[in-house]
Formats: sequence, C-alpha cells, structure tokens
Amino acid sequence: MARAFVFPGQGAQTIGMGRALADAYPAARAVFDEVDDALGEPLGALIWEGEQDTLTLTQNAQPALMATSMAAMAALRTEGVEINAAAFVAGHSLGEYSALAAAGAISLADTARLLRLRGLAMQEAVPVGVGAMAALLGLDFEAVSAVAADAAQGEVCAAANDNDPGQVVVSGHKAAVERAVDLAKERGAKRAVMLPVSAPFHCALMQPAAEKMAEALAAVKISAPKVPLVANVLAHDVSDPDRIRDLLVSQVTHSVRWRESVLWMAGQGVTEVWEIGAGKALSGMVRRIDREIAVRAIGTPEDVGAAVQDMGG
Repeated sequence: MARAFVFPGQGAQTIGMGRALADAYPAARAVFDEVDDALGEPLGALIWEGEQDTLTLTQNAQPALMATSMAAMAALRTEGVEINAAAFVAGHSLGEYSALAAAGAISLADTARLLRLRGLAMQEAVPVGVGAMAALLGLDFEAVSAVAADAAQGEVCAAANDNDPGQVVVSGHKAAVERAVDLAKERGAKRAVMLPVSAPFHCALMQPAAEKMAEALAAVKISAPKVPLVANVLAHDVSDPDRIRDLLVSQVTHSVRWRESVLWMAGQGVTEVWEIGAGKALSGMVRRIDREIAVRAIGTPEDVGAAVQDMGG
C-alpha cells in the first residue's frame, strides 16, 4: 500500500488552527516559533488570536498555512511517523511549498520567507478590482477551458485550478471572468460563482509575481526532496532541485493540475492520502477524483493519534 502526504492551499485558514498541536507537542510549537523568527513578527499570535480578515490576507495566509502543516508534520515525527512513510508529497498551490519543506527540500525559515514574498508579490501583481476568480461546478476541465477561451475577448481568462471532475476555477480580468460565469451557466454548469479572493491567481496576470519569485528562488538552497514531489504544473513526480526551482516559478502563472496529480498518484499505486494541516478541502477533492483512495485529514492531536494507531504505532 502506497501513501501520499498532501498539503492544503489558500482558503483553509482559520483562526486557532494548529494551536492544539502546539499545546500538545513541543516540536509543533517550535515550528511556529521558528516561522515567527524567520518573518521577524508574531505570525503565531495572529493565527491563534488575530482577526480572520487579517489572517486571510494573502501574505499572511500563505506562511500561516505552511506553518500549520509543518506543525502537524512535527507532531507526526514525534510519534515516529517520518516523511518516508509517504511515497509522494504534493500540495495545492502554496501547499507545494509545504510539501517541499516537509520533504526536506527547503528549510522551514526559507519556506516562510518565500511564502511571505509570494503572497505579497501575487497581491501586488494586479490592482485590487482588476482581476477575479470564479468556481465553475459541473463542467470538466476541457469544457471550462473552452468557456475561458470564449470569454476572454482579448482579456486574460484561464482555467486556473483543475480541482476535481466537477470543480474547475477560472482566473483573469474581472469582466472576462464574469463573462465566463454567464457562459458556463449557458453551457450546463450546475453552479458558477465568483470567489472572494483578493487577486487572480494562476493566470498570465501573475507574471510580475512569477518574476519576483524567480529572483527570490535563485537565492535559496533547494535540495532533492526525501520523497518525490508531484508538481502542480506537471501532474507527475519531480526530484531534481533545479527543475523544482523552475516549476515553482511556472506555478505562479500556470494551472494547478490537482485532478491529474491525484489520478497520476493512483496510477503509481497510491491507495491512501493524508491531508496534513488545516481543513479537509483536499480530502473532499480526492474522494471526488477517485473513490478507491482512502483519505485522512491530520490537523489536530487527535488526528495524529488516530493515524499512528492505525499504522500500528
């Protein structure tokens, strides 16, 4: 039986996430302390006692979600579950950085600083109100790609997140995304809803952010991950550090190929997926992609204990 560890992306953040892990496991608390030191500010206090609106700001949500995932990994390690208990790691958008940190490819401090920069760069790439994203439910990736192409009309509109067989997110100029919502409904989408996001992620409008990330990543040491990464851009495995660096830059403007990534892992014999960190969004997606894969969300001490017990630990 092969297992994959997967790491959530933006949208999973909630005030209080990871606190029970930090209270139960000194190693988990140390993760939050190290992230605070790396950023030079008390992000942990914001995560546990701050305002949801402040936590949801992209530059805060990205390192905060990574810290929570890494705290869960630290708790698992305390209980004897190492990263090599997984055959692959993968993450949804910013979760790819969490996956790489968990697999030892990028240090925790560097990952925190990269995600703070990534959040700021993505926010600054497009003026507020110019871009938008929408979730189109009930159409597959090919149908949504056609909707996006027809809705663009000279503007940017692209299929940004291929999440599962019935949920694809489009991103681009606000007017183009609004046209895509109308077109999708005409073409049989069950629902098409604008998303409450602050920028149009994973489309060509993010090119300024990609350039900033290229510069930042060039200065960071990346090692071969201890287990292969299933990359968002490729939807298959990669271990070469230089290739990973290039893919992290491409990822800013390219689609998150989550559905294909899960299907590829299933094809490699993965029968169990652990979602490490906040929320259960990826667990739901995996269930909708392949009902044969067992899923488990690990975000609390109780989740850690149950996982270890089921492994025979």
